[in-house]
Amino acid sequence: MSRKKLGFWTSSSLVVGNMIGSGVFLLPAALAAFGSISLLGWIISAFGATTLAFVFIELSKMIPATSGGPYTYTRSGLGDFAGFLVAWGYWISLWCTNAAIAVALISYLGVFIPALQTNLLLAVVVGLAIIWTVVYINTRGIREAGVFQLITSILKITPLIAIGIFGLFYIKLENFFPANISDLSSFEAITATATLTFFAYMGLESATIPSADVENPTKTIPRATYFGLALTAIVYILGTTSLLGIIPAEELQHSTAPFSDAAAIMWGSWAENLVAAGAIISTLGALNGWILVQGQIPAAISRDKLFPTLFGKMNKNGVPAVGTILSSVLISLLIIMNYTKGLVKAFEFMLLLASMTALIAYLFTSASYVVVSIREQGFSKQTFLRLAIAIVAFIFSIWAIAGSGTDIVYWGFILLMAGLPVYVWMLVKKNRETNA
Repeated sequence: MSRKKLGFWTSSSLVVGNMIGSGVFLLPAALAAFGSISLLGWIISAFGATTLAFVFIELSKMIPATSGGPYTYTRSGLGDFAGFLVAWGYWISLWCTNAAIAVALISYLGVFIPALQTNLLLAVVVGLAIIWTVVYINTRGIREAGVFQLITSILKITPLIAIGIFGLFYIKLENFFPANISDLSSFEAITATATLTFFAYMGLESATIPSADVENPTKTIPRATYFGLALTAIVYILGTTSLLGIIPAEELQHSTAPFSDAAAIMWGSWAENLVAAGAIISTLGALNGWILVQGQIPAAISRDKLFPTLFGKMNKNGVPAVGTILSSVLISLLIIMNYTKGLVKAFEFMLLLASMTALIAYLFTSASYVVVSIREQGFSKQTFLRLAIAIVAFIFSIWAIAGSGTDIVYWGFILLMAGLPVYVWMLVKKNRETNA
């Protein structure tokens, strides 16, 4: 029986859905601690995201119809070990991302159920229930998950654009000054906010990961990626500008539902509830998209015998259900461990850890593009500009990793190194099978 594949709109919704909802709803509260200088962080991270999108799109043309995204591309250019490190780090990034999204979802549910903002046990239980419901949907098939993603993406766009555009008429210019209210220098503040905001662009590569399940991938993936990235950047920058102008920074940084708070100021309580509902739908869509992706990455490594075969086992619907479920167990543990930090602090910690580990994948993918491009096309005037863009993406990734801070880099390094025993074990197993 042939498997139903993802078309342009479902692929685009995977890109948009994984980006919008994975950061925008709580990020303004985290950025308010820096002031309006954070808008420069948005612009710089958008530029970096564009260069990385170019790298992924070009690689999707060179290595078409192969699932795995950054893992597959890195392995093609830099070999098994680099590919494994990227996949391991990216996999860590995925369950950190899903944990952060779940925290954001609970924050906006708190508008309707206030007890979720004060009762940590209730918040954890509700968060876990939502995660496992979405996991069940994803085990039903990739097409079903894609349709669910398309519906939630459509429902989320309208309230976000409404706040971003109409909020411009409610801005108070004095709220933008001073531009930098942190204790950091302007350069340090821009670096920190660029790293924070880059988390919201994570997902730009989403259409490349289930590439084997995409219709006409060499055309669909580039179109879906550029469309999704452009739409997302507009929504982010407009929304953050409006929020920083409407709500004073000292209030905004303590908000657990900043978009709803802005809607209440603009139009009253009915709008607050409407935007909160939109945020819930949005984060639910993002959670669905990332849970879909988190099963695809370990399945791709498993097929190359660099990860336990259990993760590559498909159910009757053609979905790597075991890998999806095991990854979701790790998400659940991370939520339980970090909820004691409070909503915004827990969100920021998981956001930075996810960004740092994903940036390592982007770093290796950019380097791999240079290798694959020269190997297949040679070095010429025609390829010079493309290689230059990839080098800019590489430099941006290094800069953003440095901006994560020493604590996050430390924990990211520890988690990466934790994958080495798995790699060695799989190599030994592979050699035994070869020699048997």
